[in-house]
Amino acid sequence: MRIPLPPVPLPEHLLDVAREYDDGTRTPVQPRDAATVVVMRDGADPATGPEVYLLRRQVSMDFAGGMAVFPGGGVDQRDFDASVAWAGPDAADWARRLGTDTELARALVCAAVRETFEESGVLLAGESADTVVADTTGADWEADREALVSRDLAMTDFLNRRGLVLRTDLLGTWDGWLTPVFEPKRYRTWFFVAVLPEGQRTRDVSTESSSVTWLPAKVAAEQADSGSLAMLPPTYLTCLEVGTHATAGEVLAEAEGRTVEMFRPAVEPLGEGWTLSMPDRLRPLVAERRRS
Repeated sequence: MRIPLPPVPLPEHLLDVAREYDDGTRTPVQPRDAATVVVMRDGADPATGPEVYLLRRQVSMDFAGGMAVFPGGGVDQRDFDASVAWAGPDAADWARRLGTDTELARALVCAAVRETFEESGVLLAGESADTVVADTTGADWEADREALVSRDLAMTDFLNRRGLVLRTDLLGTWDGWLTPVFEPKRYRTWFFVAVLPEGQRTRDVSTESSSVTWLPAKVAAEQADSGSLAMLPPTYLTCLEVGTHATAGEVLAEAEGRTVEMFRPAVEPLGEGWTLSMPDRLRPLVAERRRS
């Protein structure tokens, strides 16, 4: 499946629908809060940027079916539990970075770590504030991962029972995207970045995906351009931006200074037609891509 990438002309019927939401004729669906994590590792060639971990969602999924996505998902009510051991920036600092209150910031960070473990087997936690779990492939780990997926086990209970500390310092703040108003299923998604911890390895464990892959960020964007890899615009634009860095460490270093301003694509002119907008900082990247 090929998904047109930005800037994409909007069909006239979709433009009419968007206008009905803008003028109040229709009421948009309330978005659900979500977190997604760009898990990275250094690639063989710095020219193509860090490698990123992508899951291809099952075609049957009702949201982003068939798309290549980063690990992530909606915030669970139990992600708000504040009893978990915590290392790194406190909830107030995360709230400043994410542009939320402290309660939601804590839940988003917890959801980011939980969803990454559920969908890739990568766990950003350790026995202390300066250690990280080295291997999560054993049968006992898999049993806990499946219990998290089924919601039979809460993330805080999982970490507390194992005596683990949530390593929030291994996460970096990257971006925020709000689904356009005319979509029937909407998410307010915070994007994080993280480096694959030493000793851990990703596993094809998500029941929501048909396949998984590691790709250099620039190569992933190229495959999306060619139509061999289907992506939604936020995933594509994130790959483009991450691909401007030579190493995963450089991406994390940039994330240190970032704060999130949630971006919602809006209708804007495109030649003689209309398209959906993108963050201004990404326009030069897309323009350069179209010229090459």
